Amino acid sequence: MNTIKKTSQTISESNSDSVTIVGVGASAGGLEAFKHFLENLPIDTGLAYVLVQHLDPNHESLSTDILSRSTKMPVTEAKDKMKIESNHVYMIPPGFCMGVSNSELKLHPRGDSHKHQRVIDFFLRELAEDRKENAIGIVLSGTGNDGSEGLVAIKAAGGITFAQSLTSAKFDEMPKNAIATMAVDLILTPQEIANELANIAIKLPQEVVKAFDLDENEAVAGEHLNKIFLLLRNVCHVDFTYYKSNTILRRLARRMTLHRMESIEDYANYLLKNPEEVKALYADILIHVTQFFRDPEAYESLIRDIFPKLIENRPPGLPIRIWVPACSTGEEVYSLAIAFSEFLSDKAPNTAFQIFASDVSERAIQKARAGEYSENISQVVSSERMKRFFTKSDSGHYKVNKSIRDVCLFSRHDLTVDPPFAKIDLISCRNLLIYLTNVLQKHVMPLFHYSLVPKGYLWLGKSETVGGFTNLFSLIDKANKTYARKDAPNKISLQFPASTYVPGNQHFARKTPSFVKPTVDIPKIADLALQ
Repeated sequence: MNTIKKTSQTISESNSDSVTIVGVGASAGGLEAFKHFLENLPIDTGLAYVLVQHLDPNHESLSTDILSRSTKMPVTEAKDKMKIESNHVYMIPPGFCMGVSNSELKLHPRGDSHKHQRVIDFFLRELAEDRKENAIGIVLSGTGNDGSEGLVAIKAAGGITFAQSLTSAKFDEMPKNAIATMAVDLILTPQEIANELANIAIKLPQEVVKAFDLDENEAVAGEHLNKIFLLLRNVCHVDFTYYKSNTILRRLARRMTLHRMESIEDYANYLLKNPEEVKALYADILIHVTQFFRDPEAYESLIRDIFPKLIENRPPGLPIRIWVPACSTGEEVYSLAIAFSEFLSDKAPNTAFQIFASDVSERAIQKARAGEYSENISQVVSSERMKRFFTKSDSGHYKVNKSIRDVCLFSRHDLTVDPPFAKIDLISCRNLLIYLTNVLQKHVMPLFHYSLVPKGYLWLGKSETVGGFTNLFSLIDKANKTYARKDAPNKISLQFPASTYVPGNQHFARKTPSFVKPTVDIPKIADLALQ
């Protein structure tokens, strides 16, 4: 079966019989924004709307009664395990944090935990997890930055995001912080958001994905997809041909929905005329959710089992070298730096270390270098670490202290085509392999083996393995995906594509990357990079 058709069918089947849910968050000034939003919504979009507002837990809310006068759709205060229906509006009750699972609302007493205080982020993250591209997130008037991280999660899952325009918001801090994440697709007034949703509802992303396998000539659809890959390669210098197609198609569907396009041919032609849209698609493909100390148990395993081996019998003056490919915006890099700094201060205070962090996204690298993050990180970083390793700025954000930033070197680097780093003690490559086809994985795994020192270690994401490369790596911890480099023959020839840039007028044909012998000594360059 054609790859596009098979992938689109898989995505469509996974989302069948499911309503698209619009999560709308607001705080101060939110009731007025909700009213303007509902007053302008058609009652038959087929979407479901869940309104999440900061409410006083000790007082009964009149929001449901007030908002029911703004629309003919049923407006209901949410109850636990309530099934979500299209063309209905649901309002969070006071004193609860609300989530969603299998299109059912889940209520949790708010309590004192930080995550339950951020009721908008909590709901939008769960919405992203449950509905994926069937999720739409909106942040309206309010103070603080609740909702910002939730919009990032929705966009990363393939959904669509909105923020209220600052001039129309009674309190603009919340939408302003959401916009600063660069995860907001459209910035509009509540009335305009309602109108845009009515248009989007006509052709939602999952419907666009279904359309990918309905072309009379599947080869034609593939040709247009190849054209898009080449445009991305020309403009952004990254070849996505051998990235997994489900991720690519979800992102394509998202962009096509925003531009109200049903045909992949129309979108490919639009990209040809609009280089800025090529960049927007590129940014969409690369966006992934990341956070500090993700999977705490895995970090504990690393500190307990791997860090001691890195300093064992280490010659004096030889720094420990760590490489984090696909480092995104730096949260994992700084997490490793903090954890290793804590470990060394107790066990080997005179041991130096350096972390080399790389990513194909220059925008992500710039953010990582700055080392500045929203106050949301206090949800996952302990108060002790916050005090020791971060400084609060005047803007309310937290900046990683200079002592940690100084050991982290960030650079743009494409793992699939650029020469690897060398003499590395630990590679942390978590949640990248899941986006690569076998073609790229077979290229990347031998590179990791080459990069590591004889007693080096590889740390993967919880859904990843070394696949067929058990001849190069031995499993140390199955649950936490740590591997040791084997002293085994590696047939790697360190040959890389001559260029990731394809100039001007070429036929839009999909070609297998041609690996040519380099005219320079690549291993020598890789070694020198760390001297």
